[in-house]
Amino acid sequence: MATGFAWCMGATAAGVAALAVLALSSGAQTLAVQIDDDDIGGVVRGPSGPEAGVWVIAETRDLGTRFTRSVVTDDQGRYVIPDLPKANYTLWARGYGLVDSAKVIAEPGRIVSLTAAPAPNEAAAARYYPAIYWYSMLKIPPQSEFGGKRDIPAGITRERWIDAMKSNGCIGCHQLGQLSTRAIPKELGEFDNHAEAWMRRIQSGQSGEQMMNQLAGPLAGVPFRYFGEWTERIAKGELPHTKPTRPQGVERNIVVTTWDWLNDKHYLHDLIASDRRHPTVNAYGPLYGSAEYSGDLMPILDPVRHTTWNFTMPVREGTKEALGPGHAAAAQPLQPSAYWGEEKIWNTRANNHNGMFGRDGKVWFAARFRDADNPAFCKRGSDHPSAKAFPLERTNRQITVLDPKTQQYTFVDTCFGSHHLQFGYDANDTLWMSGGGPVVGWLDTRKFLATGDAAASQGWTPLVLDTNGNGKRDEYVEPNQPVDAAKDKRIVAGFYAVMPHPTDGSIWGTARVFPGQVVRLVPGANPPETALAEVYNVPLPGFGVRGGDIDKDGVVWVSLASGHIGSFDRRKCKGPLNGPTATGNHCPEGWTFHQYPGPGFQGLGENSAESSYYTWVDQHNTFGLGENVPMSTANLMDGLVALGKDGKMVSLRVPYPLGFYAKGFDGRIDDPNAGWKGRGLWSSSGDRTPWLVETGKGSKPMAVHFQLRPDPLAK
Repeated sequence: MATGFAWCMGATAAGVAALAVLALSSGAQTLAVQIDDDDIGGVVRGPSGPEAGVWVIAETRDLGTRFTRSVVTDDQGRYVIPDLPKANYTLWARGYGLVDSAKVIAEPGRIVSLTAAPAPNEAAAARYYPAIYWYSMLKIPPQSEFGGKRDIPAGITRERWIDAMKSNGCIGCHQLGQLSTRAIPKELGEFDNHAEAWMRRIQSGQSGEQMMNQLAGPLAGVPFRYFGEWTERIAKGELPHTKPTRPQGVERNIVVTTWDWLNDKHYLHDLIASDRRHPTVNAYGPLYGSAEYSGDLMPILDPVRHTTWNFTMPVREGTKEALGPGHAAAAQPLQPSAYWGEEKIWNTRANNHNGMFGRDGKVWFAARFRDADNPAFCKRGSDHPSAKAFPLERTNRQITVLDPKTQQYTFVDTCFGSHHLQFGYDANDTLWMSGGGPVVGWLDTRKFLATGDAAASQGWTPLVLDTNGNGKRDEYVEPNQPVDAAKDKRIVAGFYAVMPHPTDGSIWGTARVFPGQVVRLVPGANPPETALAEVYNVPLPGFGVRGGDIDKDGVVWVSLASGHIGSFDRRKCKGPLNGPTATGNHCPEGWTFHQYPGPGFQGLGENSAESSYYTWVDQHNTFGLGENVPMSTANLMDGLVALGKDGKMVSLRVPYPLGFYAKGFDGRIDDPNAGWKGRGLWSSSGDRTPWLVETGKGSKPMAVHFQLRPDPLAK
């Protein structure tokens, strides 16, 4: 077995024998753990014998950045942490029903047995539960309080309330329920009750204005009462109403590796590892992070050498900060933070939301490099084909591209906004964008790279439904006008996620208008004039669309605030897909819902409090559960969740530090011939407040690698 990180490259040392074997008699059974000189293995035992399904965590700061690797014990309490870089490691066991074991120092090539520490009481055990077990204790107002009967505004339904408490509201930016949020920081001051403390708490920092506007605006401040009541009960000793189960089945085969990157004041929205169409692109190569509103540094991680560095994303001279009105972060803190006081810690101008690899290894970003006023070719009076159809005056974010080989960073001046970006499957490597608001935009990247002509390489189109049913785009009525059977109809369903279909040329998107929509766009021969859209609303019990992806068969998968991963299969639709009635509610039969794991809010019937931010489909089996497996961020479960081929959910948890929260992830195949060691998922902690995790102030964002072994002892 090769030392260092070379195992990720499929490197093996032929003929190397096992360095150490642990054999412990247990009645008639022998517990054997075999390791090589770059592994640590052993058994975790408690007072009643071996502890199955607990995590063993190895952490070191001897490398270029803080590094951890964690595994799960098998049914005999055995573990093997494979292929560790040479360093001194702190090792301990963590599991449900336990408190952390005593920490020991170990080097690779050692057998280390750990003594599990049973929790002395239920409260001590519950400190290690994922956030969802605590957040599900939050009370949802009874149905009797909705409909304008009490102080909740009349237009707010129970489903809209839940949506705001979950992934399209509070948990759209950070995890709730971990220790930092289920308690009130003393630094905020003294208050008569927790409701007042919550009113003050959410005003903290540069997101304070956004949070206050959400809770005190449409929801009229009523959530303060419920959040206050929640944390008061916890402060008095109330514990979660359900308990988690330890990892089972393939969950015990998961290896989780983390690296720190960036810094302790900035957060990351996302990272990118490869081209999702061709996941061997950038094999073993660096990963690129996106810091969104927090700063202009792009962190880069070399996972082979365990080193990180930052690239400062340039903007045009004179470009103002991407903070304040029109943005999700304020230029100054609304109120002092319990962690940073009045310090302004975010200062971005580039506002890099996320990136995407092309097949040539260049990295494209939804990033800003200028102020909002668009160039003349975008505006009314221009002869640009798209501007003639739908002129655009302003945009808050454009496109950029980095060539990692030369470090050349190029601005692409787009008229439409950018948010998420995905490559199509056409010969021009067309890059499709979300974030365009009333339009969907695209860039012919091959033409741009060949000519440098941004204007000639881009286009955009409004979303127009074929409500007259003649199969082509005609004169249309506006969104605020009623359907006219003789005309088409324009809709505003701004793409949040964007999903090019792998085979038929259509482009799908999610729209976060309640209860949520998926939208299909067929570009046609001349998209600014020929593109037609279809829209499909999410029916109950689903609601609250956020991120989504498409599988190889054209089925769209979406994260839902209702606590489901939802799928929409257009092939199941029975009625007409155009015409005057095809305006959203015409294909409920296309939807299927799969409830996420974890406890639910009480009083709502069967439900999950999970608040998934984004869904991604593993089209190419980059992880090991098979091709076409849909996966979601599990934002209250400290990791990801996959819907296996058997219909069961598989939890991929980051056990340390508590509080991991992802906004996106990517799969990469480093070596298709190296088995599990050549495959894996990559994600980054995306919480806007990384200092709220278990390790507290000073914590940095993490890059995370998830891999699936064939068994818990594979090395």
